[in-house]
This record gives sequence, C-alpha cells and structure tokens, in this order.
Amino acid sequence: MNPEIRRAAGILRAGGLVAFPTETVYGLGADASNAAAMERLYRVKGRPADHPVIVHFASAKEAFLYCREIPPAATTLAGKFWPGPLTLILKRSEKAKDFVTGGQPSVGVRVPSHPVAQQLLKAFGGGVAAPSANRFGRVSPTTAAHVREDLGSDVDLVLEGGPSEVGIESTIVDLSGGSAVLLRPGKIAKAELEKFVELKEGTESSPRHSGGLERHYSPHTPARMVPTHALDKEITRLKDKVAVLAFSRPDERVDYWLRMPREPEGYAQKLYAALRELDGAGCELILVEAPPEGAEWAAVRDRLVRACG
Repeated sequence: MNPEIRRAAGILRAGGLVAFPTETVYGLGADASNAAAMERLYRVKGRPADHPVIVHFASAKEAFLYCREIPPAATTLAGKFWPGPLTLILKRSEKAKDFVTGGQPSVGVRVPSHPVAQQLLKAFGGGVAAPSANRFGRVSPTTAAHVREDLGSDVDLVLEGGPSEVGIESTIVDLSGGSAVLLRPGKIAKAELEKFVELKEGTESSPRHSGGLERHYSPHTPARMVPTHALDKEITRLKDKVAVLAFSRPDERVDYWLRMPREPEGYAQKLYAALRELDGAGCELILVEAPPEGAEWAAVRDRLVRACG
C-alpha cells in the first residue's frame, strides 16, 4: 500500500481530517462514525450544523449499509453509475448519525471513481464524510493547491491526485420519498438518468442537500451573469475594474479576461479554477457570459446561478 494512503487512513481513524481527490472536486474527509471528527469538519468548513454531508464508500455494498431501504431504482442507478459522480439520497439506517444527516431521516451516499479516493476508502474500511474541501459557500477546489490555499493547516493531510476530471460536484438523486427526484444536476445528465428511472420534480419537502442554497460556489469578488447579447453593452457601461468569463475572444477594454470552452464538459472541468483565477485578479466585479439554455448545460448553469447569487 502507498505510504501516504496508509498515513491518511490512520489520520481518519484517529479523528483527523484528510483532503483527497475525487473525480468531481476535492473532498474534506472525516470518519463518518466519529462525532468529534465530524464536529471538527463542520467547524473547519464553517458549515451550518443542519446542512448534511455526503458519505463516501469504496463500494455500493458498503454504502447501502448506511441506508434502511434500498428501492430497486437505487440498485439500478448504483449498478449503472457507481463508481462515479452520482450521489443517492436514501432513508438512513442506524449507522448514519444526526451529525452526518443534519438531523434528517435520509442520508446521501456515493462511491467515487478516482483511484486515490478508492485506495483511501478501501484502506480506511468505512464511510468517509466528505464535503468539498473549502470554506462553506465558496468556490470548490479542483486541485490540491486550491485546498491548501483555502484550508492551510486546518487539514491534517492533503492527498495529491491531479486536477479533478469532472470539475463540478456530483449529480444528486433523492430516492428517500418513494420516487426519484433530481436535486442537483451534474455530469450525469437528466436525460441519462431517465433511461433508467422516471424523474419527478423536487418540492419544498425534498431533503436539504449539498449545493442546495441559493448562493453557493461563490468567489469573494461579486459576480454577475450577463446574456451574450448584453455583454458588450455591460462592459461599455461599467466604470468598475472588471474581470470577464466568456466564450469569445478578449476585449481590450477589460482588465482581465478568461475564454472558456464552448462545450459543457470542458467548461465544467475548468469552471472553478477559472473563478478562482478571476477572484485573484484584483477586480471589483466579475461578469460571466451566460451559457446556452440547452439541457446539456444544466449543471454548469446551476453552479453559475448560485455563484452569482
């Protein structure tokens, strides 16, 4: 076994915090069965105590031990998309405690595919609660350097795993209420899920979940999303020092400009690193050119709408 993986598993068993790569973003991991470790995780992130965290496992068999009822749809989706960027919310078993679920009767579980995450979870041999490894509400980290920049010495170990392949958080499907509800879009699109389950719209009674707040994934610099047709007019109007995230070539009137890929997967993979770069550009405002309305852009649009508050 890799010595760093062995060390990381030992830190988790001792109640410490380990940041590790997943295919979506880097997670801040703690032993999901350890109340003191979870209290420290919430404190380091600045996360509200009633905001649940997703628990990560090496296999579906282990994940389902945290769940009281496993409907056929859960088995189907797990068989198709695990390991991978999908979180399932199910009725919790006695193993899932209030300090993981935010006091709700349900729990979010996931089996990540990143090889480093898989090695760590197998070495640890249990559930690892792992929200994104950054301060609550801020831009998620997609490299180990982002984690160190955000959390510094508040985390005991940061495992290297290269840039996150997906770049945005997992798709979340709620199966705790008898039907399948898409709570958060991600790389696994609605159309792909609907090949296997019938999806319904969420309601006010849907479980609280990661990324469900109106403002989230936000840079420190105020950000505003602007339709493509209005971008030039907005740049002309503004007197502020402006940074821009857009599809088109740079405009010489703008202080800092980042050009993004025109396909959704490439855009998603670069999004958080781009927001962090613009946040550090010393500007007073970030303008974001709105992505297309198509279903394939749903996950990117979700993140940008929340980042812009």
